[in-house]
Amino acid sequence: MKYITILLLVFFVTTVTAQSNIDYMTSGGKLKPLQANMDIRHYTLSLDVDIPNESINGYTEIDLILTKPTDTLIFDLVNFLNVTKITSEKKNKTFYRDFDLIYIVDAAGFKAGRQTIKIEYNGKPPVAVRPPWKGGFSWKKDGAGNPWVIINCQLEGGKVYFPCKDHPSDEPNEGVDMMITVPKGLTVAGPGLLQKVTAKKNKQTYHWKTNYTISNYCVVFNVGKYVVAKRTYTTIDGNKVPMEFYVLEEDKAVAEKILDMRERDCRILEKYFGEYPWVKEKIGIAQVPNPGMEHQTMITYGDGENRARFVTTKVGTWDYSGNLFHEFGHEWFANKVTNKDWAHMWIQEGIDVYSEALFCREANGERGYDSMMVMIKKGIRNEKPIVQGEEMNSGNAYIGDIYTKGAFFMHTLRYVLGDELFFPTLKKLATDPQYTYSNFVVTGDVEQLFSKAAGKNLKPLFDFYLRTTKKLEISIVQTGFHEYGIKATNLPMSLPIDVLTDTGTKQVMLEDKWIKITSSFPPVVDGNGHYLKTVSSN
Repeated sequence: MKYITILLLVFFVTTVTAQSNIDYMTSGGKLKPLQANMDIRHYTLSLDVDIPNESINGYTEIDLILTKPTDTLIFDLVNFLNVTKITSEKKNKTFYRDFDLIYIVDAAGFKAGRQTIKIEYNGKPPVAVRPPWKGGFSWKKDGAGNPWVIINCQLEGGKVYFPCKDHPSDEPNEGVDMMITVPKGLTVAGPGLLQKVTAKKNKQTYHWKTNYTISNYCVVFNVGKYVVAKRTYTTIDGNKVPMEFYVLEEDKAVAEKILDMRERDCRILEKYFGEYPWVKEKIGIAQVPNPGMEHQTMITYGDGENRARFVTTKVGTWDYSGNLFHEFGHEWFANKVTNKDWAHMWIQEGIDVYSEALFCREANGERGYDSMMVMIKKGIRNEKPIVQGEEMNSGNAYIGDIYTKGAFFMHTLRYVLGDELFFPTLKKLATDPQYTYSNFVVTGDVEQLFSKAAGKNLKPLFDFYLRTTKKLEISIVQTGFHEYGIKATNLPMSLPIDVLTDTGTKQVMLEDKWIKITSSFPPVVDGNGHYLKTVSSN
């Protein structure tokens, strides 16, 4: 979610942490038993967007499977919106609202098995206060005065504008259909593939369809005076995928450069994480007037509303946008590899930030990688564990360290395992069916995968980094002439570490005992910074 640039990393972490105490609206948390009974299969959204009145009107159909019979269904929908009618099997259903919840009650009961619920509604959805961190709708205008409508809702959930089961553990396995009606002359950018555009009087309806499972916060659309720059990308496995950039008419001159960067970035990410995940649909980008978001198959990209959009920096000789790269990396980690519970959000955010260090490795070698890791380390605040418990909502789980400390933990794992084990295991996490698409993950899944690859139990290291705010506490004591002892006083498990002496750098194993070192000068421990640590010398 919403990275800025590698050069603004420290500022970014301070900013997102300040925004973590968002207003009441959050996503996830403890799953309600009546919602646990539902397996969402498909959403159909049909909405007319009234831009002058900043409102929407239409319906959502929810296809679901009930595990067992029930007399009550619960869906989430922000109370700003008015529900006018609910039907199932062409029969009106009794319902009532309780704040952001819709209770649908049927005295005869809903049978176990497949159900389709149609909810008709209208109203003014919440307006984004500071998108994308404080989400909702943004009703903007482009430089030429054309309407520009943007949706962001990761922390709030899809309920900001459509009724849904708002929990990360359940995605519509059979995808989503979206029929979005806007004034003629405007274009709708959405997830999946565009099926058709139909015109009627002064309006036109865009039908977008994805057959993939998708997080409800990625079930969004953007509206603008877009033109579409296109080309075809051939994946690492030889599949051809449409690549499309929905860019404002006024900015179309930059389109080919952005697509060139997208191709290059995709090749880097495929090297480490495997083939682009959505080969049956598209690689999409939609320009927005705020920092981007990882909306599946149509990530958004924007560096702000001023005319300095599409600013890039140099990494080695390559043009680079942290915003553009980071959100695209989420197509693998967030969209394909999805956390079951927001408590484990570090998996998608931390590994995605780590992918930026891998970009620097490709662009500028190991020195580029090391420089990026130094920047990431500077942003770690270490005020709270990055896995604070279970069944957490997005507001409580979302802290800056899920990005920075999560990425640094992957850096530590790389050192502990070595490249010959680490990189294949990281790719396995991004490609193995047991961790991808409809199979969600938690921290324990990642730990067990890496433990199996390492041939030893890494849970103590995972817990130390992710469930505490501890750092390795290393003591160096001079025991004699040119003699020193090294020991970690809070070691979670035996760990390798580099020690620089007068004979060069060698790797030793930190264990629960003193290590004797001979050197004409005090030894330097972990000089390349593979661990979070404090070092004291006596």
